[in-house]
Amino acid sequence: MLEVTALRWTLTIGLILGLLALDLGLAAARPHVVKFREAAISSILYIAVAIAFGLVFAAQVGWGFGAEYFAGYIVEKSLSIDNLFVFVIIMSTFAVPEKYQQKVLIFGIAMALVMRAIFIALGAVLLSLFSFMFLIFGLVLVVTAVQLYRHRNVDPDVHDNVLVRVARRGLTVTKEYEGGRLFTRSAGRRAVTPLFIVLLAIGSTDLLFALDSIPAIFGITDEPYIVFTANAFALLGLRALFFLVKGLLDRLVYLSTGLALILAFIGVKLVLHWGHGIDDRVPEISTNFSLIVIAVVLTVTSIASIIKVRMDPTARAHAGSLTAEDPPRSGQAS
Repeated sequence: MLEVTALRWTLTIGLILGLLALDLGLAAARPHVVKFREAAISSILYIAVAIAFGLVFAAQVGWGFGAEYFAGYIVEKSLSIDNLFVFVIIMSTFAVPEKYQQKVLIFGIAMALVMRAIFIALGAVLLSLFSFMFLIFGLVLVVTAVQLYRHRNVDPDVHDNVLVRVARRGLTVTKEYEGGRLFTRSAGRRAVTPLFIVLLAIGSTDLLFALDSIPAIFGITDEPYIVFTANAFALLGLRALFFLVKGLLDRLVYLSTGLALILAFIGVKLVLHWGHGIDDRVPEISTNFSLIVIAVVLTVTSIASIIKVRMDPTARAHAGSLTAEDPPRSGQAS
C-alpha cells in the first residue's frame, strides 16, 4: 500500500488550492472574454503541472503507483471532456454572456472538487470495509456504460434538472444577469439572477459526474491519494480547456461511444478484482494493460470522429444522456 504522510497531503492540498485560488482570482478580478491564445497557454500549463506532478510522484514512490496516477488522470480527463459538453449546453441554454462564463466555470470546478473529495473519502471507507463494494461499483459502471451507449446521440435536458425546476418555482429570478451577481433585488424583493440558476445546474451536473467518475478511477487504483490527485489535476484545467475546445467539441462525434467503452471496461475490471479476492483463479486486469486499452480507445474514437466529420460535415457530437427516452424508431410517430 502507498504510505502518504500528513506533510505530503498538506503540501498536495496546498498546491491544488493555490492553483484553484489563482484561477479563481484571475477570473474574478478581470471578467473578460477568454481568447484562444490565453486558453491555449493556460491549458498547456495545467497539463504540464499535472504531468510534472506525476513524474515527481512516480520517482518518489515507484512507477507502479505512477502508472496508476497517469491512468487515473487520463480517465478523469476524458470524462471531464464529456463534462464540458454539458457545460456548453448549459451556457447556451441560459445564454450566459461570454465575460461571465469563466466565473461560472471556476465556481463549478470548485464545487466539483468539494463533492469529489467527499465521494472519494466515502468510497475509500466503503472499499476498505466491504470488499463486495468492488462488485457494486463495477456493476454501476457497466450499467452506466450501457445507458450512455444507448443514448450516445442525445444531449441531456437542462430544463429537466430537479434543482433548476425547484429554484424557478420557489425563487424570484431576474431576466438580466445583473453584472454577474448571484443575488439582487427586484421590485423591492430579494431575487436571484440567472447566474445563480446556472450554478445550480452545473453543480448538480458535477454531482452526477462524480457518481460515475469516482467508481471509474477506483477501478484503476484503490489508493485515495492517487484518486484525489488524479481527479483534482484533471478538473483544475477545465476552465481553460472549455474556452480552448468549445468550438471543437461538437466534432468529437464518437466521444460518448468511447467513454461508454472505457466505463464498461473499468466496470469489468472491478468485477474481476472482486472475483479474484474470492478465488485466485479469477484473472485480474493490470494497470499497465488498462492504460493501453484506455489510450487505444481514445485514439481510435478521436481518429474515427475526424474521419466521420470529413465524410459528413453535418455530423455533430452529443454529450450523451443516462436518463433520456429512447428515440422513436423509423416509421413510428415522434
